[in-house]
Parts: sequence; C-alpha cells; structure tokens
Amino acid sequence: MLRTLKTLCLLNGISGNEDEVREYIKARALKYTDDVRTDRMGNLIVVKHAAGNGCATAGQKCCPAPELNSERCGNKLPKLMIAAHMDEVGFMVTRVTEKGYLGFAPVGGIDPRVAFNRRVCVGEKKLNGVTGLKAVHQTPAELRTEIPKWPSMYIDIGAKDRAEAEALVQIGDSIAFHSDFVRFGKADGFVKAKAIDDHYGCAVMLKLIEKDLPMDVTFVFTVQEEVGTRGATAAAYSVAPDMALILEGTTSADLAGVEGHKKVTCLGDGPVLGFMDAGTIYDRGLFEALRDLATENKLPWQIKGRIAGGTDAAAVQKSRAGVRVASIAAPVRSIHCPNSVAKISDMKAGLKLAELFIDAVASGRIK
Repeated sequence: MLRTLKTLCLLNGISGNEDEVREYIKARALKYTDDVRTDRMGNLIVVKHAAGNGCATAGQKCCPAPELNSERCGNKLPKLMIAAHMDEVGFMVTRVTEKGYLGFAPVGGIDPRVAFNRRVCVGEKKLNGVTGLKAVHQTPAELRTEIPKWPSMYIDIGAKDRAEAEALVQIGDSIAFHSDFVRFGKADGFVKAKAIDDHYGCAVMLKLIEKDLPMDVTFVFTVQEEVGTRGATAAAYSVAPDMALILEGTTSADLAGVEGHKKVTCLGDGPVLGFMDAGTIYDRGLFEALRDLATENKLPWQIKGRIAGGTDAAAVQKSRAGVRVASIAAPVRSIHCPNSVAKISDMKAGLKLAELFIDAVASGRIK
C-alpha cells in the first residue's frame, strides 16, 4: 500500500482539477474490473464484483443466482459503497501583476501560516514557483506578528513581467504544494508527504479492488470534498447505496505542549472510528460493528477527542431516503500542509479493518 500511497501523493489533484489522480486510479482499477465510469462531476465509480459465487463462508450453500450477488443464501445483501476523495487542498491563480508575480487564493482549508516561502507547482506545465511575502524589514513592526492575509502573498515563477507570466499561466490555473514522499523513523515508522488526506483512502480502496471480494462493492473516488463534499453529493444519488464506509485522513495534534483531548487523535493509537463530527452523526450500529471487529482482531482503534471537521459522509448520509454511514480515518499531523505526517501502522490497520468490514457485511454479520 505504501508504494501506491507514494505514487498518489506525488500526483497533483487540487479540488476541481483531479484529472491526474483520476487517470492513474482508473488505469489501476481497469486491471481488476471493467465496470468503471466517470460521472459528470468527475467522480470515478468502480464496481468490483464478487469473486466466484460470492459465498463468504467455506461450505456455505450458494445462492440460486449468485451472479446477481443480491442475496446470500436467501438473505438480501445491502448495497455497499466505499468512498474516499481524490482531491487535495491547494491554490488557484487569481491575478498576474505588472512585475509577473501571481496572486492566488486557497482552494480548501489552508492555514496561511503554512503557505508562504514554500515551493509550489503551477498549472498543467507544473511550473516551479515560490510563495512569498513582503520582506520583514519592509513590514511595520506592529504587523510583523500578524498572520498574513492571502492578498498580501504572491508566487514568483521567475517571470520578468506580466507578458512573460501570462505566456506560461492562466487565471484559474491550479497550484499544488511541492513535496517529497519520505519515510522516516524505525522500520514501521512514519511517512511525510502532501495530500495524505485523502490519498490514503484512495490507496486503501485500490488495494481492496485488487483483492477477491466476497460481495459486490461500489468504490467511489470523489471530487471536490475539500470545498464542500460536492462530488459525494452527486455520486451518492447515482450509486444509491444502502450503507457507506468513508475512508479518510483526520486531524492529529499530538505535538509537544498539547495535552489531553486537545490532541484530538494520536499517531500510533490506530485508525480513527467516526461517531460524530461537525457534519455527521454516524450510524451507531456500524460504529459499534467497526469497534467490535477491531477489538476481536486485536487492531488498535481510537475516537476523536474533539467534535469538529467533516467527511463525505455528511453528503452521502442525506442522499435520497438516507444512507447508513461509517468511517475509518488515518490520524495525520499537520494535515492540509505540504509536510503532513502519518504512521504506517495506523494506515495498515485501517486497510485491514476495511477488509474485515466488507467480510462482515457479506457474511450477514452487519445488516
């Protein structure tokens, strides 16, 4: 999974411009299923059909029409959707100055403090650029401790004037953080990269698509989650699932000087199971099922110490007549930054728990 995650994190997929990520995922998915489509919003919808006759338990009597995969020995299976978003936070070009600098605005939730003096890639040509701010000696003393405002920042792409810059970029071009994928710490230690949120979820889904599954599962790689769960809103209506599992990256603040619940989540304590956030109260039965599966299989798990944030579940849950939703997330330090950090063991446990969840739905344990 780490090789897949690395490849995904090195691609650029700013909200509204997820093409590069989608094409990579599509090519991978088509090796294991031909039931792949892209909807009008740009969501990639992949149906992985059950392996063999669809029976999950050895010796279990097969369904009379297993190719339909709608029943398991007389019991109707729920339609299961698993979703993760392809998009990442970034920026967009909003203007070009007389001197050839680029004005820009954030796409998604980014703290301005992490945005200046950073390497960025601009547009389809992936031009090298550097974000900047007025020099400290030119800034009044009373303003030097203030958080910079977006209009005061610029990007230098090495253009001598507006004409040269406009020959290279256009208003509306996407801008991504430039960041390497680095493993550090002990053998099962940590990774740092941009866009772990939510290329982690996408990597998990690709690994699941490559496996023989005991039931049909619809995997949805959504767009524009970072700007308001827009892709999931459309996808949930067309897929029309009975239940959905959302795979995510979530905030961790387990840093020096942070105590107790203010850490929100902790790296190394396992995947985070959603019970409530700012957009969703997750299905109680599905939350308890995930908790029990993790405990029985000796997988670590945790919950968030703060009710905040949101996922695609907020949109999926409210679609049509309603959908039962659950979530598994990897805790991520410095989320929405060019140097986010996650722990390998947490991510591996999340993958295993998602696989166990599918098996439990297919066997009828989760209804």
